[in-house]
Amino acid sequence: MKLGLQLGYWGAQPPSGTGELVDAAEAAGFDAVFAAESWGSDAFTPLAWWGSRTSNVQLGTSVAQLSARTPTSCAMHALTLDHLSGGRAILGLGVSGPQVVEGWYGQPFRKPLARTREYVDIVRQVLAREAPVTSAGPHYRLPETGTGLGKALKPITHPLRADLPIWLGAEGPKNVALTAEIADGWLAIYYSPRLAPMYDEWLDEGFARPGARRSREDFEVAATCQVIVTDDRAAALERLKPTIALYVGGMGAPESNFHAQVYRRMGYDSEVAEIGRLFLSGRKTEAAAAVPDDMVAETMIVGDADHVREEVKRWEDAGVTMLLLTASNASEVGELGALLKG
Repeated sequence: MKLGLQLGYWGAQPPSGTGELVDAAEAAGFDAVFAAESWGSDAFTPLAWWGSRTSNVQLGTSVAQLSARTPTSCAMHALTLDHLSGGRAILGLGVSGPQVVEGWYGQPFRKPLARTREYVDIVRQVLAREAPVTSAGPHYRLPETGTGLGKALKPITHPLRADLPIWLGAEGPKNVALTAEIADGWLAIYYSPRLAPMYDEWLDEGFARPGARRSREDFEVAATCQVIVTDDRAAALERLKPTIALYVGGMGAPESNFHAQVYRRMGYDSEVAEIGRLFLSGRKTEAAAAVPDDMVAETMIVGDADHVREEVKRWEDAGVTMLLLTASNASEVGELGALLKG
């Protein structure tokens, strides 16, 4: 199993000790370090800053939001990071949700699948640098025809890798199938090994499409998974419940919360409804208390060392090729690396 360190996105202030976490991940044999963004810090700058201390780990965005940048701008970020890191960049992309896309970026959320397909095509044109970049749209028209003076261009800087890997964050069946068709990997959030047969159906639909880029054998499935090694499993599960309550109850409009839909597919429909009701009424502590232990254990690995190793093997058997882990300090990173990388 490959391991990635998920740095996430910043809260009210930049986190402390991030450099030590990244150093520890490199020393412990982690395969990658990832940074995220929502509506505060961006995903690329931390990777360039902290990644400059490293020489082996891959540096990935998980995820860079499509609406934050035009596709050509995003390709510029990716090719720059790839050069600076000596070919270690992974471009993880995601559509985000309507609250962020329309409320923060001021762009329409409509047609997310079509936008993703068009966006990835333009990024790949930039990285290939075989011809001036063009797109008939309708979402990202290049050249834009407003003044009639627009000119199709190639990037001035020659990309280091035309095949720089592009992974997509996806949660629903159509988006996962699209990911298998056009991307090099799937960034899965709240993955459940129990539902692997369902995920396989979605992925196989994409792999079977004409012109699919990858097959099961050379496609990455990177799942974000909180892994906690502890002898007090009950207490650890309780500590994780507020995070699930936040994402299920508050990260998205009630009628369009993709995280809530993920847990509904697992069979937690009534629990999701109750968590959402409590969270949106301001009763966040009660919302966390409404999260059952099984709902946490479904998508996270918590227990003693033997349990953790067994569960990681179960996730690997279910098709996951990389676990994206979080850690609070460097020693925890080292312990996880020693336990899971041997």
